[in-house]
Amino acid sequence: MTRRPVGLDLAILALLALLAYAPALSLPLMEDDFPNLSYAVAHGSPAAASALFHDPIFRVRATSAWLMYGLWKAFGLVPAAFHSASLLLHVANCWLLYGIVRSLTLAKARVVAAPLGSRLPFFAASFFAVYEGHQEAVMWFSAMNELLLFFFGAVSLLLWLRAGGRIWMELASLLAFALALVSKESAVIWLPLFLVARPRSAVRLAPHAVLAASAIAAVWSTRAFSFRFSDGSFSLAAPFWITWPRGCARVLWPWGWLALAAIAGFRHVRLWRPAAAALAWMGIALVPYSFLTYSTQIPSRQTYLASAGLALLAGLALAHLSALPDIGRKLPAAAAASILLVNVGYLWTKKRAQFRERAQPTEQLIRLARQTSGPIFVACFPRNRYIAEEAVRMGAGRSPDTLAWSEAEAAQRGAAPFCYGTPPARPAASPR
Repeated sequence: MTRRPVGLDLAILALLALLAYAPALSLPLMEDDFPNLSYAVAHGSPAAASALFHDPIFRVRATSAWLMYGLWKAFGLVPAAFHSASLLLHVANCWLLYGIVRSLTLAKARVVAAPLGSRLPFFAASFFAVYEGHQEAVMWFSAMNELLLFFFGAVSLLLWLRAGGRIWMELASLLAFALALVSKESAVIWLPLFLVARPRSAVRLAPHAVLAASAIAAVWSTRAFSFRFSDGSFSLAAPFWITWPRGCARVLWPWGWLALAAIAGFRHVRLWRPAAAALAWMGIALVPYSFLTYSTQIPSRQTYLASAGLALLAGLALAHLSALPDIGRKLPAAAAASILLVNVGYLWTKKRAQFRERAQPTEQLIRLARQTSGPIFVACFPRNRYIAEEAVRMGAGRSPDTLAWSEAEAAQRGAAPFCYGTPPARPAASPR
């Protein structure tokens, strides 16, 4: 097999990601986007850096605040700009996964040997590019912290793999790891993933381990007052023994199970080690999200990092299938086409419609707030009050005081009624 230029591989990966996730570009902003943007506008500027880092809860998501603020300053409240940023981050993450797998296959102590190693990076990253299972991380802008966590962690891992004793690359890896740690609390899970990629390099991870320990201590110190310890996001009393295996089984369905079946059927020893590494990556990456109390099902956005392990597993099966001398090109092409059509079709139809429906409550409220200059009585709204107030503030440029929340207040102020699911009322005349 003639190896394609790396630049061509990267271009194809970008096109695949754009093909799969283009529906996100036409989506409006929704629910938590408005409170998160409001926070970023107040805390994401360079002048507010000190206030952000003195915020014990949100400083571990600082990169999201910085990016949101930059996008807001550059484009205002244009949904396509925010969704484009998420999509471009996904493209970059596909390239990083390609680079990581390529580094492992080209290393002296390679995870897999040629000729399989020459095919594996592209197949794994291609699957990751179009995979629909982690769609919420790409299609919901507020889930961009998952993309940023992956981006900085993957940059750190790639630099660490390629450092080769060069101090500047080790330091650059440490800096990228620090940025991952201020992207989301769960970024500490990258530390064991480094060892999955290169098991015998624990000593080199000592500086990263110090940073990770500091981050864990900082987050744990907020447990008495942080809502993340009280809203069901994390509790040591959660039924993780149910959530974690269920999450693993969900990520594997159906492509991972098919890949495992194919790998078992190939009966080739050289596939066992990388397949085990892929499963270990997936299982480890799901650990931080297995301590939920509000559900035993891990949200799709939180499977983004784990799906890199799934992508490696699928890539192994496809790469080996394409390398079999007697198989020809039809079967590998059919398998790849099936993966592409099923994932892209699902994203363009069902998922696009679901996200549009999810955005409707705030969209309908914002439309009414733009149409009337008077107060609005929120008679029924399927999200919490804070989301409604910030949607009106950010989406319509009006004060949260625009909204009335009781019938008595609405009658006193002459507020136009709003109830999600019903046509917007005629705007009330402004009080004179």
